[in-house]
Amino acid sequence: MKLTFFGHAAFQLETGGHSILIDPFISGNPLAESVVSAADLSPDTILLTHAHGDHWGDTPTIASRTGALVVANFEITQYLTGKHGHENVQPLNTGGAVDLGWGRVTNTWARHSSSFPDGTYGGNPGGFMIEAEGKCLYLAGDTSPFAEMAWLGEDFDIDVAVLPIGDCFTMGHVGSLRAARMLGAGRVVPCHYDTFPPIETDTVAWSTLMTQAGQTPHVLAPGTSLEI
Repeated sequence: MKLTFFGHAAFQLETGGHSILIDPFISGNPLAESVVSAADLSPDTILLTHAHGDHWGDTPTIASRTGALVVANFEITQYLTGKHGHENVQPLNTGGAVDLGWGRVTNTWARHSSSFPDGTYGGNPGGFMIEAEGKCLYLAGDTSPFAEMAWLGEDFDIDVAVLPIGDCFTMGHVGSLRAARMLGAGRVVPCHYDTFPPIETDTVAWSTLMTQAGQTPHVLAPGTSLEI
């Protein structure tokens, strides 16, 4: 699998000839717009952790153009169908999983909130555990650490965990270290930082903290990739 970072919480996962787009906040995202445009992306599948505008992003336009399967909580998929007429959806809820041909996706808990830019309720926020090609990728979504992360670390052999580190709206450096320890992930990739002033952070300090604690951090510049 290859994981490409577009900035903020937007990623592309390539596996088995398939392209999976996660939280495609591209337009209006200064980090992403420097390396890609929404029109450049043609995913088979779109995964959405929650409905906030900085994650929902370009979902309607990309889904309409590509016909991609959109995987998200029930409220998000219903909104996408009702408001935008996109019917190729797969609803999930916390703890549920689905086999998508290229891999298996489990919806995990996240400690956050969720509403669309127009104020509509966006269902439970969440994250995703993605299993494909004998590997496991955990996308925590917007969250603070929560005790059940230890269960996830027991139930899944996590190769890479993607964790927010920007503080203010999610966990920061110390919280992400606690999460990484509970998850027992082989490698940790940071997200949800530097896009806007409230979440600007020092990734060198974060990497040092993680390394000194025995973790393996990988800070990805927008447009760069990590092989899993």
